[in-house]
This record gives sequence, C-alpha cells and structure tokens, in this order.
Amino acid sequence: MVSGEPAQEFRSGFVALLGRPNVGKSTLLNALVGQKIAITSPVAQTTRNRLRGILTLPQGQIILVDSPGIHKPHHRLGEILVKNAQTLVRAVDVVLFLVDGSQPAGTGDQFIAEWLARHPTPVVLGLNKRDLVPAAQLDQIDQITASYQALLPSAPLLRFSAVTGQGIPELHAQLLQMLPPGPCYYPPEMVTDQPERFIMAELIREQILHLTREEVPHAVAVVVDRVEETPQITRIFATIVVERPSQKAIIIGHQGQMLKTIGSHARQEMQKLVSGPVYLELFVKVEPKWRQTPHLLRDLGYRLES
Repeated sequence: MVSGEPAQEFRSGFVALLGRPNVGKSTLLNALVGQKIAITSPVAQTTRNRLRGILTLPQGQIILVDSPGIHKPHHRLGEILVKNAQTLVRAVDVVLFLVDGSQPAGTGDQFIAEWLARHPTPVVLGLNKRDLVPAAQLDQIDQITASYQALLPSAPLLRFSAVTGQGIPELHAQLLQMLPPGPCYYPPEMVTDQPERFIMAELIREQILHLTREEVPHAVAVVVDRVEETPQITRIFATIVVERPSQKAIIIGHQGQMLKTIGSHARQEMQKLVSGPVYLELFVKVEPKWRQTPHLLRDLGYRLES
C-alpha cells in the first residue's frame, strides 16, 4: 500500500443462495468456501436445512447461507422449506439469485425474480454452469444472458462455473463490494457453523440420494444417534427414517447389500471430515407420513425459521 492511502475497510455480512432446485447452490457453496460442507446430488430439493458456509478473505468475511430450492410445496415439509427460504431473504445483506446459465430463463426463474423485486435486499444474478455453454456459441450465450438480465435489469450479473471455478474470484469480489463494513464474525479457519453431527447425517443422506431409486430420496431423513470418539477411531451410530416398509426394503437391499454400500460410501466421506478412521453402523426405521406430521418433523430437525 502506498503511504498515505487509506486502509481498505474490512467488509462482512450474510449472503443467501437462492434459486430453483438443481441450479447448483450446494455445489457453489462448496466451491466458494473451498471444501465440501454441503451435500450434492442430481435429485431436486436436496438441501433441506439452512447451511452456513464461511469464507474469510483478506478484504472481508462472506457468510453464505444455502437454502432449499424454491418450488411448489406438496407436503408440510415442503411448505416449511419454502417458507424458511423466503424468511431468509429478509434476514441477509445480499441475495445471490442462482440460475442455470446453460439455458434461458424459465417461468420458475421469473416467479423468484418477481418475488425478489418486491423486497429491498440487494440481489446479484449468478449464471452458473458456464462450462456447459461452448464459448464459440456467442449468440446462444448472449440470448441466455439477456433472458436473465430482463428479469432484474438493475442487478449485477456474473457468469461462472461452480464445477470448474471459472469466474469464482470475480464473484467473491462482487459480493464483498456489496457487503457493509463489519467485523470478522467467525474465526478465519472456520468454514461452517454447523455441528459435526449434522454434516455426518447429511453425508449419509447424500449417498441415499445417489444410490436409491426415485421413490425413496424425498421420503428419507437421517438422525445421528450417537458418536463415540477415541484416539484410534470414531464410532458413529445413525438411523435412516423412511415412510413405508417398501422404502425400508429398498434401503436395505438384497441381503443388506444396499445398506452396506450406503454405509461404505458415507464412511469414506466421514473419514475426510474427522481426519481419521470411522466405524459406521446404520439402522433403518419406518415412520409413516413423517413429512406430514408436525411432531415428527420437529424431532427430525425440521422447523420454521424465525
């Protein structure tokens, strides 16, 4: 810094990741903080709980809040998820409205844009999946970009790829620029404020989303019942909750093979989380209509955010 220049003011604040299901919010959250804290899958509505990712840079601290994809709810759980996403917008400093930048804006994007336009929170338009549009197809890129800019003409628009990292530094800079001067809310080494048990449960649910048939994923919840830590190994005991006996049978699989595969894959991810060996034991329980039952939703950790 040249002598006499004012020191750059440290900025900090909260940024909501908002958009339709499957636009890459969780993948982007992981890319922004530089490691995996949110589960990803090709199944829509993977994210259920608010998950904070913390990115600390020399110029400031960006606290990113992932949200469920905005969609038409079909059950009580869906209603809670959408209402929580809407409440989130009123509580943050900036909204990053994430869209699938490999295709033009659709009616779902328009619905969210119209809703955001009625709120005073500043918005950044983030066109993700830049890597899926060949650079040579300039006309297509321009048409896609124009379709989104028309939704929120005054919002800054950035194109990037959460998968390749292209355009992510520019996104960092744009978000920091829009945050107010403020303190470092979290220690610089922290990347999330979620307890370890929550992330363990999510890593199990991620494998279920990847490995099981269409009927199962949305009816699944995971609870970590017990964690026993020793210097040699971490023992984790968890329960997978489903709504029907047929779903339990799918999760367990022939001679227990599916449950073994889910456990094996989840254990490998957990070993990265705890930096050591993991023993994982899974149980499967049927709770009929848990997604429609208020006390079961509360017991499983799903409640309206204030």
